[in-house]
Amino acid sequence: MTEFNKSNWARAEFSRQYRDNADIFIVERERMLDILKSFYKHFLGDKRQNKILDLGCGDGILAHELLKVDDVISATLVDGSADMLGKARERLKGFKNVRFINASFQEIIEKDILQQDFDIIVSSLAVHHLDMAGKISLFRSLYAHLHPGGFFLNIDVILAPSGGLEQWYLKLWQEWMDNRKAEFGISDSLSDDIIHRYKDNKDNKPDTLDDQLDALKDIGFQEVDCFYKYGIFSIYGGRK
Repeated sequence: MTEFNKSNWARAEFSRQYRDNADIFIVERERMLDILKSFYKHFLGDKRQNKILDLGCGDGILAHELLKVDDVISATLVDGSADMLGKARERLKGFKNVRFINASFQEIIEKDILQQDFDIIVSSLAVHHLDMAGKISLFRSLYAHLHPGGFFLNIDVILAPSGGLEQWYLKLWQEWMDNRKAEFGISDSLSDDIIHRYKDNKDNKPDTLDDQLDALKDIGFQEVDCFYKYGIFSIYGGRK
C-alpha cells in the first residue's frame, strides 16, 4: 500500500468536500491560475503541440486552464485518487490528446510510469504532502522528465520561516475565507476550522520556500524563483 492510499485524499468524501469549496479554501485561486496561463503564453505559447504534465491533477483544473489557452496541447494528468481522476475526465471530455494515469507520487518516484518527457510540468497543492526528502526525490524525477528548456511550476502551500510569520500568514488565510464566505453569502461554519484541520493533518508536510528553491537549484534547475506569494500560498519553479 502506498502512502497515498493511507491518506485522507484516498477517501472520496474528503476529496469531494475540498473540490466543492476550493474557491473559498484557496487564497486568490483565480489569480494564481491567471499567472500560470500568463507564464505558459510567455514562455511556451509560440511552440505548437506542447506536452504538459499535470501532477496530482485533482479535478484537472490546471490542465483545463492551459488547454483553454492552447487546445492542441498533449496533456498527461496524474493523480492518486480515482475519484479526483474521474472528475478530471469529466472536465476534459471535450479535448483530444489527453491521457490519465492513476498513480501516487511514490510510484512516480520509484517507477518510470511517465514514459515520456514534457515541455512543462505543473502541480497544485499536492507536493506539500511529501516530506523534504520526498520532495527532493520527486523534483529529481520531474527534472529527468523535462525536455531541455522545459519548466516546472508548483502552486502550493509553504512553511513560514518563523512562528510569528506563520501566525500572520494563517490570519491572512482566515480573513480571505471569511471575506469569500461573505461574498458568496455562505453562513455555515465549513471553513471555520480549516486552518486547524490543515495544521493537524499529518498528510500535510510543508517546507519553507527557501528550502524548496534551494533543492531545485541543487538538482540543476535554472531561473529558479518564486513567481507569486500570499501568506502560505505560493507559485515557484524553474527551467531545465
